[in-house]
Amino acid sequence: MDVEQRVKKVVARHLKTDEDKIKLESDFVKDLGAESIQSIELVAAFEEEFDIEMDEQAALAVKAVGDAVEFIKKVIEEGGGKVQ
Repeated sequence: MDVEQRVKKVVARHLKTDEDKIKLESDFVKDLGAESIQSIELVAAFEEEFDIEMDEQAALAVKAVGDAVEFIKKVIEEGGGKVQ
């Protein structure tokens, strides 16, 4: 499973939405209805899923699913974690 699929799986689980409805251009708040506390939970869930550490402020600035995928890929490439 690649980074994009894993991000969508985590988002679907935490926002209780159908994975098929999550697109790369989906905005966490506007399209998927995430509230601020859920955004913090998503950051923690991404860290757990990918075994990485993310700068929380930078991670919370990410607004769309595709941006989250790219952000996580960058953290992994910089040695912040591993892809299973």
